[in-house]
Amino acid sequence: MNLFPDIEKAYTKDHLSAREAQRLAQYIAFGPIVFQASRLMLKFGILERLRDRDMTLPEIAEAAGLSEYAAKVLLEASLSIGTVLVDTATDKYSLSKTGWFLLNDPATRVNVDFNHDVNYEGFFHLEEALLEGRPAGLKHFGDWPTLYEGLSSLPEQVKKSWFGFDHFYSDHSFDEALEIVFRYHPGKIMDVGGNTGRWALRCVAYDPEVRVTIVDLPQQLAMMREQTAGKPGADRIDGYAMDMLDPASRFPQDLHPDLIWMSQFLDCFSEEEILGILQRAADVMGPEARLAIMETFWDRQKYEPASFCLTMTSLYFTVMANGNSKMYHSDDMARLVERAGLTVEEIHDGLGQGHSIMICKRK
Repeated sequence: MNLFPDIEKAYTKDHLSAREAQRLAQYIAFGPIVFQASRLMLKFGILERLRDRDMTLPEIAEAAGLSEYAAKVLLEASLSIGTVLVDTATDKYSLSKTGWFLLNDPATRVNVDFNHDVNYEGFFHLEEALLEGRPAGLKHFGDWPTLYEGLSSLPEQVKKSWFGFDHFYSDHSFDEALEIVFRYHPGKIMDVGGNTGRWALRCVAYDPEVRVTIVDLPQQLAMMREQTAGKPGADRIDGYAMDMLDPASRFPQDLHPDLIWMSQFLDCFSEEEILGILQRAADVMGPEARLAIMETFWDRQKYEPASFCLTMTSLYFTVMANGNSKMYHSDDMARLVERAGLTVEEIHDGLGQGHSIMICKRK
């Protein structure tokens, strides 16, 4: 198994003392409580106030609109969690480094909202999902085979947190991705799984000649048309309805794309489903066409915390999204690319929030 250096260092040796390992085991056992207490320290503005100045318990309770009992149990839990510190001489609380990152790191805030609004209650059904190979937690929101069919019908706050999570990780890589993609001077781009059209809009703004065809589910195309309506270049964005899970469905045969773009898309499918999608993509690729796969491969992260987020996100796919996909190791993706009759030409790493672009062509 190939791993980037920081990941290999973390995942191949045990670095904790026995006491540290015991504490981490207890931390895991109380994980749901750790999460909710920390979320409420954010929601009630306690961490934000402690960033500005040290405060006593009565001051915190009054400022947050809580009883002293409520503030005390949250603060004492947060001492154990490690997000706040206390000065025993003054009984004043202050923000720790961990608390600072919980409050100020945009990725952490996005992950908190995503896990509370999208995942939390559904994760009670993780065992069921693992045993049955279906998103058993999705029934918390509706009776759909996968989350994607129901995405447009999710409650507004859930939808906001889902798109906030999705867009945060993709949008931060778009500037670098555009430079890589347009090195191939594509006149026609097929954007597979184009979602709300954010990437397509960036493409038509980047190149005044390029046309983009978004291939996605009909309900996603409806959302895309709503989001792109009236925007500059929207007249060069087309839609093509296709259900990727239908093995009989085919990409548009008369498009002849110069480049096929799949961003944060293949992680929504099982390995066998990915193979079928890649084979169908290969069928419409000419000898000079390229397939660009942008993913956050968990093995190619510069720092281990990113790999942690990605392997945890795999379980979101298990219990909430579709029951059979994950955040992939790049070796697994490259193997599927080869089986589909393509070859990996090059890989660009370190884009945005840990994305890589795998450039593929026909053998």
